[in-house]
Formats: sequence, structure tokens, C-alpha cells
Amino acid sequence: MDIGMTELVFIGVVLSRLLVPLLIIRFPLPAIIACLIIDAVDQTVFTAIAPGADLTGYQTYDKALDIYYLVIAYISTLRNWTNPFAVSVARFLIYYRLVGVVLFELSGVRELLVIFPNTFEYFFIFYESVRLFWDPRRMSEKVLLGATAFIWIFIKLPQELWIHYFQLDLTDFVQEDIFGVAAGTSWIDTFAAKPWVVVVAVLVVVALIYAAYWLMKNKMPPRDRPLTIDADAEPGREVDADRLAAERKRMATTVVRPGLFEKVAMIALVGIIFGEVFQVHVEPVELSIIIAVIVGANAALSVLLERYGFGPTAALRQFLFTGLLNLGILAVIVVVFEVMGRPVDLANTFFYLLLITLLVTLYDRYRPEYVARFAKDEEVPAAAA
Repeated sequence: MDIGMTELVFIGVVLSRLLVPLLIIRFPLPAIIACLIIDAVDQTVFTAIAPGADLTGYQTYDKALDIYYLVIAYISTLRNWTNPFAVSVARFLIYYRLVGVVLFELSGVRELLVIFPNTFEYFFIFYESVRLFWDPRRMSEKVLLGATAFIWIFIKLPQELWIHYFQLDLTDFVQEDIFGVAAGTSWIDTFAAKPWVVVVAVLVVVALIYAAYWLMKNKMPPRDRPLTIDADAEPGREVDADRLAAERKRMATTVVRPGLFEKVAMIALVGIIFGEVFQVHVEPVELSIIIAVIVGANAALSVLLERYGFGPTAALRQFLFTGLLNLGILAVIVVVFEVMGRPVDLANTFFYLLLITLLVTLYDRYRPEYVARFAKDEEVPAAAA
């Protein structure tokens, strides 16, 4: 396989990991499952296309893109979820994980990822699975906390122990211990070694699907609606237009507003992780200050755009304007660090800035919907007449 095809596959995989997460906003469940699948098979695809290729560079992007799609999933909860307690649980879980990843990136202690498991992702999948047929507003705090505890203790904790404490590879385990072939054997040869294992696995999957169907039909509450994967079809998701307009107006009149501090914290945590992954040689405190300046400048730009009619109804335009502002800030930062004798990697820094710009744009676009949906009347100013 020539180098041109290898690079083409690399670009295709990276683009899929950049673009597919954006579908989480509108089609949460299938999109996040697609993200999981792409994350699981990407390096297998590279190995099949270019055996022996050095994947060190891609692994850098791989870590950052994992965080990228999780944060987009969190932002989608602000847009789509109608159960306020579920949003609060999701907020705690995503920030808990981000703090853990920051501590891991700064210390290199893998066991921290066991203490700070990625429970958010499976909680998100749980909520969205319920929403396929049922109104999630019917879920009580007890149900949501029980689901969180179950996922944390019985799913994520064993998984994190397997990966980060025992540092075992699932693919190697399946090939060596189940199929009895050497790690790295092609999957065709692997399955051929013990075809009965494949038959048993298929039967188990079919049995689980049937069991799930039986439980849903006989033990679960009556379905509230036909199957839908479109978040916009969610009853109760619609936001009162006047309340939303009032929140948009508040965004247009002040830079220091509710949500700004959460956005700074979120982007600072994500930024530190990206900075460590991309080897942006800036101390975490310095990086946090830079990010606070960038986010503050973005907020000021958002106010300016709103006042001149370039509001969040034009998401692409908002992203482009924000991106141009951030490019200007990046140019100043690059010059400053060059003068200080601390040159930065332009390719990694540009990619870093692209992800930050996209996350800021999405947060600014969808947080007002969350406020308009759940805030008390006195917390939402009157809309303009």
C-alpha cells in the first residue's frame, strides 16, 4: 500500500472523528455509538492498511478527539435533555472525568483514571436509550442515581481497571485466550481457528436482544411514543420563544454573564488536556489564563455580533468569526512565545485552537436553551417588546 493511500485513510479517519460527533447534537444515540465504534476500530484500520506504520502521531490526536466528542455530548444535554436532574448528573460526571484526565496528564499516574472513570459516556447512552421510547421526565432522581451507581460500579470500574490498572488489551485477550491464536493474527484466520466461538457469540447476542425486547414489552412501562432517534422530536424539548429571546438578549448585553465561568472552567480543563496531549509547552496555570482571555474575547465578540444582527441563528457564521478572532490571538501568542525562546508547534496548536473554537461556539449556541427551559421565571429577564 503506497504512502498516498495511507495518508488518505488517515485524513478520512480524522475527519470522521471531527465531524461525526457533531451529529450528537441532533441524533445523540446513534452518533455517540458511531463515535465509540470509530474510536475502537481506527487503529485496527490503520494497521490493516499500513502494517508497521508508526501511529505515535495519531495517538496524540486520538486522546484529544476522545475528550472532544464527550464534551460535545455534554453540550448536547443542554440543548436536548428535558430532565433537569439528569443534566445535573451529567454535568458532575463530565467534570469529574475531565479533572481526572487533567490529573493523569500532569502526573502520568494511570491509576487516576480508575478513580475518575468515564461514567458520563455510559450514563449519556442510558438516558438516550430511555428516550427512544419513553419520556425521560418520568425518571425520578432515585432511578437516575441508581443507574449512575450501576454504571460506575459494574461497568466502568471493571473496564477502567482492565485498561489502566492491569493494562490489558481486549483484542490481544480475545485472540490469545479465547481463540488461541497469536496476537495480531488477521481476524479471518482468528475466527477460522475456532468457528464455534463465533457461533456461540452470535447466539448470545441474539438471546440478549430477545431478552431486552421481552423486558421492554412485558416489564417496562408502556411506551410513550414510537421509536425516534431525532432529538428534535422529543416532547417537551421545545423552548418558549419569549424566554429564549430574553436569554439571547441578556447574552447580547453583557460579557460577564451566567455560564461564562462554567465555560471558562470547561475550556480550561479541556485546554490543559489538549495542551498536554499536543505538547504545547505552557504551564497549566499560564494556559488557563490564556484560555480565560480567549474565552472572554470570544464572549465580547459574541456580544458584538448579537448587537449587529449576527446572532446565534447563523451558527457557521458565528464559528467563522470566532475562529478568525482566535487566529489573531494565536498569532500574538506565537510571537510572544517565540520572543521568549519557547517556540510552539503550529500544526498542533492550530488543531488545538480549532477544537476550542468549535466547543466555545456550540456552548454559546445551546446554553441559552437550557436556561430558557429550566430557569425560574425571575432568572430570565423579560423579552423585548
